[in-house]
Amino acid sequence: MKAIAIEAFGSAEQLKEVEMAKPSIKEHQVLIEVHAFSINAIDWKRRSGKMGGKLPLVLGGDVAGIISEVGAMVTDLKPGDRVFANAARTYAEFTKARAEVTAKIPDNLSFEEAASIPLTGQTAWEALVEQGQLQAGEKVLIHAGAGGVGSLAIQIAKHFNAYVAATASEKNQEFLTSLGVDRFIDYRNEDFEHVLTDFDLVLDPIGGKTQEKSFSVLKKGGRLISLVQEPDQEKAASLGITGTYFSMSPTGERLQKLAQLLAYEAIKPIVTQTYTFTQEDLRKAHEQIETGHTRGKIVIKVN
Repeated sequence: MKAIAIEAFGSAEQLKEVEMAKPSIKEHQVLIEVHAFSINAIDWKRRSGKMGGKLPLVLGGDVAGIISEVGAMVTDLKPGDRVFANAARTYAEFTKARAEVTAKIPDNLSFEEAASIPLTGQTAWEALVEQGQLQAGEKVLIHAGAGGVGSLAIQIAKHFNAYVAATASEKNQEFLTSLGVDRFIDYRNEDFEHVLTDFDLVLDPIGGKTQEKSFSVLKKGGRLISLVQEPDQEKAASLGITGTYFSMSPTGERLQKLAQLLAYEAIKPIVTQTYTFTQEDLRKAHEQIETGHTRGKIVIKVN
């Protein structure tokens, strides 16, 4: 099968087309014929060597496609099913995934739309609903609202009837307003910590000074959920708030919940750029995600 791999850490130029054997699956896994996969920030960080890893390396974290084969212990999925999943090594024509982190794609979604969901969608859901314990009517601040996680987090928060403030650049104001944001903040020209107060929850995918300033917008009993670094626990305790850092662990149950929301169009995928499955396009996609200013998700169409 065709795959795109790196044989050395470095720039996007290290992404190269290779031929390799199809993966073999174990009893609790499924083999997926890849129709689309998305690009995530963690991909370029791994490519650059920031996270180590054994070379040669096929990158990737989520996928959409058709099941080609199921393991002996898989009972709820079958060959021919349209599925999306959290999986490793998805920059390929075939990939394997654990059945427990694989779910059927709603009929109203294309493969490209479905591929944009597993990693960012589950991260947004776990951050707000599981870690953040979001309740109806609460006030939520979502940083980097135009990004892959942020754009889905806004929609999930609105599904819970939350009041949502979000930070982004001015060019994304109309986009975020269309997602339901109640208070847009152009982070380049407005200091969110000076205009927001008494919030229940902050979702922080940025860290650093942004996280530090976020403490001041939370009321006593509020929660700060970070995707990037451990919040200052002494400061949190002194303010009577909770600070949590987590790394998402995928589950099929969570992915199925997202599938239901997508089926009823309570949330929608945000795919803003689609590329072909070539080393040239993969390099362009990596260069884009590496800027840190990508709206929604970048998806690669394979079949």
